[in-house]
Amino acid sequence: PKSSDMPKEWNGAGMSQEELMLKDQCILLDMNDNIIGYDNKYESHIFCPERPRAKLHRAFSVFLFDESGKLLLQQRAKEKITFPEVWTNTCCSHPLSGFEPSEEDLPEDVAAGTVMGVKRAAVRKLKHELGIEASELPLEKFKFLTRLHYWAADVVTHGPESPLGEHEIDYILLIQTPVSLNPNPEEVMDTKYVSFPQLLQDMQPEAGKLWSPWFRIIALKFLGQWWEDLPKTLTTDAHFDPATIHRFDCGEEHMGGLAVLWMFLFVPWFH
Repeated sequence: PKSSDMPKEWNGAGMSQEELMLKDQCILLDMNDNIIGYDNKYESHIFCPERPRAKLHRAFSVFLFDESGKLLLQQRAKEKITFPEVWTNTCCSHPLSGFEPSEEDLPEDVAAGTVMGVKRAAVRKLKHELGIEASELPLEKFKFLTRLHYWAADVVTHGPESPLGEHEIDYILLIQTPVSLNPNPEEVMDTKYVSFPQLLQDMQPEAGKLWSPWFRIIALKFLGQWWEDLPKTLTTDAHFDPATIHRFDCGEEHMGGLAVLWMFLFVPWFH
């Protein structure tokens, strides 16, 4: 459907994960993060021979810290279509097409660091997934840092011929603010606040936890330097990098699916 045919406000009340996958319209991109169209979440996430890395679309990842500097993590619900039951950052989702105020950002918004569309989408999803009220999430408190382009087949959930996965340009948002949680059990099965040393310990293989591929890249490549001096990261442009789209192939455990097994971006996340 065209954006003009869509409702102006998002409402997922009473809808199943399958219904939301067909309802929500993702923002499709070229390799340089320019908007080229729209499609529903289901079509955007299908890995198939015709679209071996699905349809590149825009996403965001929120890292919410409490007043003591601990990071809020969530474990995705078992009902999630892609990457269920994995641990990840506070909230990961997609800005959508067709709503007012708009959730779409243009290159000039990225360059200025404002990205109000992505920030509005983050507030919407933090309410939907974790029950955090918008009044606790002032838009001006969100700090946009940079963008991450990655892909990953969900072979852990759906097997070696998985038809689903992620292929996203992910906008990274940090915020430090006290919040009250009321998690939606169809979205989130657990939450916890961690320090950076606790997180690294939890990510060791012997801890037995599954982690989302996007969070693993961010946590091991970037998060330590951002977290080391969180006030500086949030209040200055020390780590603000709007010009770069960091590109990473997934680890071997997320290659495959109905697509042919091959490197795409030619930048292994673990290098």
